[in-house]
Amino acid sequence: MIKVGDPRSLGVPSSEARLRFGTEFQKLGGAPRRRLLMVDDEPAFELSFYCGTCPFLFQRLETAGGKLSLESVQKRLTGALEDPDDDVIDAFGALLPEGEYLPLLLSVEPRLVVPGREGDYFSGEQVTAWGINQFWGLPEYPHTPYYRTFETAVDADAHLYEFVVPMVPPTLNDRERVEEYVALMERGTVPTAVAISTLDVCQSALGLADDPAAHWGLTHFLLDGHHKLEAAATAGRPVRLLSLLTPGESLAGPEDAARLPALRAQPRSARVAE
Repeated sequence: MIKVGDPRSLGVPSSEARLRFGTEFQKLGGAPRRRLLMVDDEPAFELSFYCGTCPFLFQRLETAGGKLSLESVQKRLTGALEDPDDDVIDAFGALLPEGEYLPLLLSVEPRLVVPGREGDYFSGEQVTAWGINQFWGLPEYPHTPYYRTFETAVDADAHLYEFVVPMVPPTLNDRERVEEYVALMERGTVPTAVAISTLDVCQSALGLADDPAAHWGLTHFLLDGHHKLEAAATAGRPVRLLSLLTPGESLAGPEDAARLPALRAQPRSARVAE
């Protein structure tokens, strides 16, 4: 299930936004060092590097802060939204920097993944496409558990991978609230979470890969719904996800972002190397 809203101009001046994207430079006037997602003016995640040939990445940093949920819309998000909701979008837009956003309402069935264990993208599919990190001699490491929700073929030479990334690890969730949502879901409730999302298109140029396909990384950073996502993963139930995709902060062209609704409506399929 996917429903697409009209592109929206949202946000407040960057200096007032609780969440924003930024660039860290090596020195004044130097080359960019890191692409960052900032929360309350602190670096929260390092993201895929600008070159487009480096591995896809989201990596939680030591200065990462807390959640960005809003009490004012909690009742509306307890159940399933049927369409991108203007009131919810406007409420979360007040946390974000000024820009153009594409609302996507998705149904996801999250699977919790711990880095280095079964199902980890970074030690599995990414190693197949890029090999291991040549400096560390290890796969990339995101420093956080995360959720895998969907993947599908873009074409013979590219594959879409979708992730939901919590702002804080599930170990910090309130156990009672998670159990409450599990119980609600087992009675048929489908709650709604909210995220800001990026699309990064990356392809190895090193010639080290067993399968050098382009990886389209669709990453949803949770603004609201940490307990809901863990409960859905625990109970094996779906949850709605209202995604605010920011094309201007993605490593993808407008034509790539325009293909997302159709790609996300395809059947789920794993990558099969040619």
